[in-house]
Amino acid sequence: MFSLNVPVPGVVSREAAELRPALSGAGVTRFRDRHSLVVKRFEDAHEERHVVLPRLRERLRTVLRGQPAFETSVTGVDVFENPPRGPGPVVYLAVESPGLSALHDRLVDAFGAVEGLEGDDYTPHVTLGRGGRFDADVLADLSARVEPLTWTVSELVVYDAASRETAARVSLPA
Repeated sequence: MFSLNVPVPGVVSREAAELRPALSGAGVTRFRDRHSLVVKRFEDAHEERHVVLPRLRERLRTVLRGQPAFETSVTGVDVFENPPRGPGPVVYLAVESPGLSALHDRLVDAFGAVEGLEGDDYTPHVTLGRGGRFDADVLADLSARVEPLTWTVSELVVYDAASRETAARVSLPA
């Protein structure tokens, strides 16, 4: 599976690392070492990577033409109690960005939505960890500790989940 992601700047990764001891103490059992902000997933189980990737890059080039850079902000910590995939809960950094939401909508119009995760169900976020238990009081405390972090998104990356690496980069404006 491929996805189009916003690279997470170092300041966001450092914030995630600083929250990890508190999350561990709160009972989260699995942590993300690499942080990402998924804009759109591309699921195609019927074709090989070497066939899908060139076609995906060409379609993205067309769909993203004229896409400007945009502002994105981390605003706090939140949780998906019952995520649509994998064990819950999922603790994450909440992300707000009208530009990101507009881009997601544009991509869903062009490629379709992954049910339960995209379209009206899309919640921009950076996953911190999942599993175990999580106390609402700890969540409120952690969210209060997070200072708003804002950055300009000037690049998107196509991530290849099978090889766990970046398969392509797109500079903005495109």
